[in-house]
Amino acid sequence: AVSARPSSRLGGTSPRRPAPPPPTARACTFRTRAMVLKTKLTEALGIKHPIIQGGMHYVGYAEMAAAVSNAGGLGIITAFTVAQPPKGKEALREEIQKCKKLTDKPFGVNLTLLPVGVPPDYDGIIDVCIQEGVKIMETAGRNPENVIKKLKENGIFVIHKCVSVRHAQTAARIGADFISMDGFDCGGHPGEEDIGNWVLLAQAAQELKVPFVASGGSATGHQLAAALAMGAEGL
Repeated sequence: AVSARPSSRLGGTSPRRPAPPPPTARACTFRTRAMVLKTKLTEALGIKHPIIQGGMHYVGYAEMAAAVSNAGGLGIITAFTVAQPPKGKEALREEIQKCKKLTDKPFGVNLTLLPVGVPPDYDGIIDVCIQEGVKIMETAGRNPENVIKKLKENGIFVIHKCVSVRHAQTAARIGADFISMDGFDCGGHPGEEDIGNWVLLAQAAQELKVPFVASGGSATGHQLAAALAMGAEGL
């Protein structure tokens, strides 16, 4: 039946359209269904969301890495935060084992290659990661050629942080699987050229032949969407 309502003209009546039916169960399900973003990053690492925690000194322990991994991202244990005296690399081994108990999702280990006269025990740290079955490592700092070679020989997926496209091209040439582009917005080691993240991403999208993620300066879903639109595979 069609109901009537007062018309705005001369006090008459005009037909009223029937109220639309309530949304079906299928429509409701569609509206509330969480969006799933599949990128080269999620496919390569087996994670739900294209988000990497990244190595962070002083806080990169198993608890944080597991929390991020359980939430669908990629959690990272920071090797130099953990592998401190007196236990050294054995402390890292214990932290990796703890992370395995806290999550059954993928996680990785960060290794920063420092330009120092007396380097840390890089080989020992890498050996622990290999022995404990770590499948993903994030490297940063100086040229990682020797490190990447050893990691790749042991089937480890390598993400290398770079502050310039020139460095990223070198990392890709020596075997990095993914590049993490660090603009000046990134904390830690933003380089000396003071290039902002969004300018650097545009350049990376034009010149890199390997997939990359945007690192630093992002904290919202809008920025994730923007990074994906600019050619990145995640944050």
